[in-house]
Amino acid sequence: MEFKFGGSEINQRTVLGHPSGLFVLFFTEMWERFSYYGMRALLVLFLVASIVDGGWGWERDEALVLYGWYTGLVYITPILGGLIADKIMGYRNAVVLGALLMTLGHASMALEVTADAFFFAGLGLLIIGNGLFKPNISSMVGQLYKTQGKEKDAGYTIFYMGINAGAFLGILLCGYIGEKVGWHYGFGLAGIFMFVGMLQFYFAQGIFANIGISPKKREELDDVIEDSIEDAQDAIEDVIEESKESKVTRDRLIVIGVFSFFVIFFWWAFEQAGGSMTIFASDYTDRVLEGNGAMIFKISNAVLTVVPMLIITWVLMLLFKQTFGKYSLSNILLGVGFAIIWGIVIWMLQREFVADSADVPASWFGILNSFFIIAFAPLFSKIWQSKYNPTGPVKFAIGLILLGLGFGILAFGSMGIPLGAKTASVSMIFLILAYLFHTLGELCISPVGLSYVSKLAPVKFVGLMFGIWFVANFIANTMAGVTGSFIDPIVEEYGMSVFFLMFTVIPAGAGVVMLILNKTLLRMMHGIR
Repeated sequence: MEFKFGGSEINQRTVLGHPSGLFVLFFTEMWERFSYYGMRALLVLFLVASIVDGGWGWERDEALVLYGWYTGLVYITPILGGLIADKIMGYRNAVVLGALLMTLGHASMALEVTADAFFFAGLGLLIIGNGLFKPNISSMVGQLYKTQGKEKDAGYTIFYMGINAGAFLGILLCGYIGEKVGWHYGFGLAGIFMFVGMLQFYFAQGIFANIGISPKKREELDDVIEDSIEDAQDAIEDVIEESKESKVTRDRLIVIGVFSFFVIFFWWAFEQAGGSMTIFASDYTDRVLEGNGAMIFKISNAVLTVVPMLIITWVLMLLFKQTFGKYSLSNILLGVGFAIIWGIVIWMLQREFVADSADVPASWFGILNSFFIIAFAPLFSKIWQSKYNPTGPVKFAIGLILLGLGFGILAFGSMGIPLGAKTASVSMIFLILAYLFHTLGELCISPVGLSYVSKLAPVKFVGLMFGIWFVANFIANTMAGVTGSFIDPIVEEYGMSVFFLMFTVIPAGAGVVMLILNKTLLRMMHGIR
C-alpha cells in the first residue's frame, strides 16, 4: 500500500510505515500522558490517606466526587481549546502553551505541602492546560495523512500506543514513588516529564511544515496559492460544491454525535479505574505476597516493566535514525528523558527485589491497562488494515460488550464479600482479567473514535469537533465519579457484586443497540470507512 502523507520532506520519511512526524507527536503525547496518569493514579489514594500518612483523610465519597469533577473538566476544556486553536493560535502554539500550563500545575501540586491552595491551583492549571493540549495534538495526527482511508485508523492506533506508553510509565513510576516514598515526590515527577515533553515538541515542530500553524500564517500561504487561480471560478465551484455536500456534511456530523453519545456509556464505566476500582484494589484485594508468590510477582513485574521499555526505546531509536540530523536538540532532550526513566526503573526494580515480601501498590493495577494497550495495539492496527477490518459502529459495539464482560468478572469475584464490608482479600486475578477485557474494549473504541472524528469532521472545524468529542468524555468522567461515590451505600445494602453488575449490563446493552444501528450509520458516513 502506498501511503500519502502531508508535512515536510523529513516528515515524508517513514518509521514503521508511518510519517516520522507521527512519532514526534507519539512521544510528546507520551510525556503528557505520563504526567496526567501519574498524578491521577495518586489523586484518590492521596485524598483518602490519613493525615498521619501524609494524605488529607477524606471520606471515599468526597474523594471520588472530586476525582470525577477533575477528570470530567479535563475533557470539557478541549472544546474551548480546539476553538482557540482553530481561530487564533494554531495547533502547535496551543500544544506548547498547554504543556507549559500543565508543567506549572504539577509543580503547584508538588508544593501542596506548604499550603492546600497549591493543590487546587495545580488542578486548575492542569484542567486549562489539558484543554489547549489534548484536542490539538490529536488534530495534528489526522493532518499528517492526505487520505481518509484505513491507514489513518492505523496511524491513530499507533498514536494511541504512545498515549498508553506514557500512562504505563506514569502510573508505574509516579504511583510507586508517591505510595512508597512520598505523595509530593510523585506529583513532582509528573511535572518534570511534562516539561521534557514540551521542549521536545517545541524544538522538533519544524518537521510538520504547514501542519498546525496559526490561522494568520495559513492565510498568508493561501493568498500565495490563490493568486494563481481565478477568483470568479473558485466562487462558482464553491457554491456548487456546498450545495452538493451540505447533506453529506450534516449526516457525517450526526454520526459524530451518535458516536459521542455511545462513548459516554463506555467511559462512564471504564473510568471507574481511577476511582472505585482503585478503592477495590486498595481495600478489597489481597496485595501482600510472600515466599514464592512474592518472587513470581517480582519477576513478572520486572518483565512487565522492562519489555515495554525496550519496545518504546526501539521506536525511539528508529525516530532518531530518521530525524537526528535536523532535529538533534529535540532528540537529545528525548534521549536524556528516557535515560532518566531507565534509571528510575532500575532503581525501583532493585529496591523491590531486595525486599523480603511484595506489597503490591494499589496504583500498580493501573499499569495493566497501559501494558495491554502496548502489547495489543500493533495487532489491532494490523487487523484494522486487513480484510477483516469491521465497520466503525461494529468496533464500538464490540468495545462496549468487552467492557461489560470485564465488570462481569469483577462482579463474580466479589460475590464472597459480605454486605457493608470495608475490607476484603479478593484474589488479584479478577482485577487483572477485568483490566484485560477493558483494554481490548478500549482499543475498539478510543483510537477508532479519534480517527472517525478526524475523517468525518469538516477540515476547518476539526479542532472544534475534537473538542465536542471530548465533551462526551466530560459527561462520562463526571458521572463516573459521582456514581463511584455511591460505592459504600450500594455495597452496604446490595453488595459489591451488584455495584459492578451496573457497569456490566448498561455498556453491554449499549453495544447491542450500536450493532442494530450499524447499517444506518454506514449510509450516513457517505463512503467513509
